[in-house]
Parts: sequence; C-alpha cells; structure tokens
Amino acid sequence: MKDEKPTSFDIAYRAGVSQSTVSRALRDSPLVNAATRKRIQTIARELNYKVDKNARNLRSKQTRTIALLLCEDQGIGDSMINPFFLSMLGSITRACAHRQFDLLVSFQQMSDDWHADFEDAHRADGIIFLGYGDYVTYVEKLIQLNEVGAHYITFGPVLPGQPGMSIGCDNYNGAYKATRHLLRLGRRRIAFIGEASEHAPEFKRRYEGYARALQEFAIDVDPALQVSAETSEREGRTGVETLLERGASFDAVFGASDLIAIGAIQGMEAAGMTVPADVAVVGFDDIPAASYTHPPLTTVQQNTKLAGELLVDSLLKMIEGEETESFLLPTDLIVRGSCGASSK
Repeated sequence: MKDEKPTSFDIAYRAGVSQSTVSRALRDSPLVNAATRKRIQTIARELNYKVDKNARNLRSKQTRTIALLLCEDQGIGDSMINPFFLSMLGSITRACAHRQFDLLVSFQQMSDDWHADFEDAHRADGIIFLGYGDYVTYVEKLIQLNEVGAHYITFGPVLPGQPGMSIGCDNYNGAYKATRHLLRLGRRRIAFIGEASEHAPEFKRRYEGYARALQEFAIDVDPALQVSAETSEREGRTGVETLLERGASFDAVFGASDLIAIGAIQGMEAAGMTVPADVAVVGFDDIPAASYTHPPLTTVQQNTKLAGELLVDSLLKMIEGEETESFLLPTDLIVRGSCGASSK
C-alpha cells in the first residue's frame, strides 16, 4: 500500500500550531514570526510536503495574484515607464515570487472604472499602484476603490486624510539635506525645477524642504528661481531655458527628479555653461542613469528594494484582514561629481 501524502494538518501536529498558521508560514506570511515560519518550513521539507496550489486557491477563493499597475510616463526613450519604477519593479517581482504569488503587470487606464475590475473579475487579490499623474484627479479614483472595498496600496505621497494606504519616501527631509549640501558648498542662488502644487504633492514637499534649507541660511526664496516641470529630461532642458529667458542668475539647480536634473545638465551644456564649475546640480531618486551622466549626478536616493518588499508585505496583510497604515521611508544623499567642491 502506497504511503499517503503528508498534509498541512500533519505539519501542524508536529509543529504544535494551527493549520491556518502552517498555511501562512508556507507562503512566508509576515503574520507568522520568523522562528515559527522557519520551524514549520523545516518540518515541511522533512515530510517532503508539496503545496497543491489549485486546491489552496479554491479553498481561499484567492487568485494568488497581485496586479501591479504603472502610470504611463515620459521615461527614457520609448519605454513610457519612469526608470525609478523600473528599479522597484524588480524588487516587487522578487517579493511576490518569494511569497508564492504571481504578478500581473499592466498600465493604468484613467478613463473608466478599470480599478475595481481586477478584484471583481477575480484577476487579482490586490493592487499596487506605481505613479499617479495628476494627484487631484487620481484621488477621485482611490475614493472609488474604497467604495467597492478593494485591496490596494500606492507608492507615492503620504498625506493626512488621503484615501487608502500609501508608502512613500521622506521627500521633505531628502530635499532639505540636498539643498543644505549645496549651501554648504557656497552656492547661494539655487534654482528649483519641478512643479510645487497639490497636483504633484511629492514635488511640493521637495520644494518645501528646499525652501526650509534656504531660510535657515537667511536666504529669501526667490519665485523667479522656481520653474514648474514634470518629470522628464525635456522638461529639465526647458526649465533651464526658462531661467535664462527670465535673466535669473543661478549657481545651482535642484531638479525635483533625476530626469529633470539630467535634462537641466543638457540644457546648461547647450547654453555653454559648465557643470559643476558654473552651476552645481542635484537630483532626486537615484535612478541607474544618475551615476552615468557627465559628470555623475549627486542625488537623493530612495530605497527601491525595501519599498518593493514593503509594498507586497503590506498588501498581503491587508488581503488577510490585518490592519495596516501609511508610512514614510528615509532617504540618503548620494554625493557625486555634479556638485563639485566648496567655493569657500
């Protein structure tokens, strides 16, 4: 007589835990503490236990799939994906695979009620949003998601009273540190290229951090040194052209994103200005291209690896009925050649 296959109940008996705890541990749920997960997974290997994914999904009424929806953006070349999110995509993919979830990747479609379709049609158990376009209109879509009880999480601004859960970076303090770095190098006429309004709350927080640093050095914030721009190289080049057309003198540029900063460097080179001798430049994001610009770009780094893991973990907690809350991740200033040495 052939031996019967081991079940999750066999593992639960040996581990001295409930069968539901075994199920969570075998999909590496953060709801089970690390020591218990390790003990359960070791027992499963000793018993040569294999998860029947079809049966598990039928019992749980879950698809074991997460939808990742990207906002179409300028990107680099024809990709239409912000390169910052490409870095995070790898981390999210690994986190899903480690937790035995599939990942469905698509672009956001802002013209209809596509948001709710993923869960209503059982295509995914939850949604991760990367990017949002105009935040004012985007919030209206999030409110719709709340009304249908969808499980979702966004990477972006963390604001009081905003719908749903969001993980973001500390834009304010990241920009504050970057601007202080420029000020300590002796730069005093620092331009800010990037939109600073409720339509782009992350850029607005970066502008506020920039303004705070100036004020601490007793420097008035000059409106002539701020140019609204979306995140693209073209907008960065246009921003420099606008500053020159205004006749504004500047010895540094803070690009609200790396793409803007890279475009600004291109615009200054076209105008015969040298970076960093004439103008120092900092960006924000630390996309891969930042270290390959000439000169390499000083920038504020967001931890995309950690962000991807936390997005997946937080969404799975939400799906399992656990309470979650929005939070900010710290940033680091990565100093490279685009700032040069102190002029003091």
